[in-house]
Amino acid sequence: MKKILVLFIALIFTSCNNSNQIAIKKLEGSPSYENSKLKIKDTNFENDKYEFSFEVKDYELGAQTQNDFNFKLANSGKGQHIHFIVNNSPYSAHYTETFTKQLKGDNNVILAFLSRSHHESVKNNDAFILTQIGKGEEIDLNDEFLFYSRPKGVYKGKDTEKLLLDFYLVNTKISADGNKVRATILDSKFIIDEWAPYYIEGLPKGEISIKLELLDEKGDLIDSPGVREFQLDSLSEVEIKSGFKEFKALSAECRFRDCRHINEPNCAVKDALDKGEININRYESYLNILP
Repeated sequence: MKKILVLFIALIFTSCNNSNQIAIKKLEGSPSYENSKLKIKDTNFENDKYEFSFEVKDYELGAQTQNDFNFKLANSGKGQHIHFIVNNSPYSAHYTETFTKQLKGDNNVILAFLSRSHHESVKNNDAFILTQIGKGEEIDLNDEFLFYSRPKGVYKGKDTEKLLLDFYLVNTKISADGNKVRATILDSKFIIDEWAPYYIEGLPKGEISIKLELLDEKGDLIDSPGVREFQLDSLSEVEIKSGFKEFKALSAECRFRDCRHINEPNCAVKDALDKGEININRYESYLNILP
């Protein structure tokens, strides 16, 4: 049975924006990073986890991206990073070249790419890795792929005024007379024929659904493995943390009072995760809910 690549996201926004005119506009003003490179050096499996070692060139992980646009987008205070996507699930962000992940599928299709601090992907042929790991049935990595990246998580206040819409294309191009991406935001549909970052304006408060579809030049859906959907609640970061009770006692032992349990030094939650005292699936759920 054929599967159609349909990417669906449901988000919750808390905002004073009452506009009912949804629009998307091309984002301009980011540094291009044309010469930046991402390579995978090694992959090791130990204690039910994979350790991924990357090599990054002409790109500084942890640095804040210097932009020329004069408006606010949701931005990571930890700086530039690697977006790591497994089986088209929500990405996890990594701020170092080496990190560990637990993979659950028999065969795992992995996309990793360089990301600016405001989560915009670096779109050059050397800035991403596409591979697969596991003993299950492999897929053809020469197929055309569309990977969803942003928006993701919970947005409040100023962050709801303009939201980054970003995706990653592999083995395909989009153009006015070729393949295209159809974005459905609530009931509004947009045809995108240029692979570029965009931002969304005019979103009402409440639950927002976004669907991305890869179309051929005739407007037909392109067959590709993977269907994804998820839904997030309207919670502050403090409320999100309180929902993971196993983190609460450990948080008091973290070096920083406002520790997000991602890549901060001397994080008791991360230490417990490494020791197997916290369920990896629970931790990844926590990461996926964070904005």
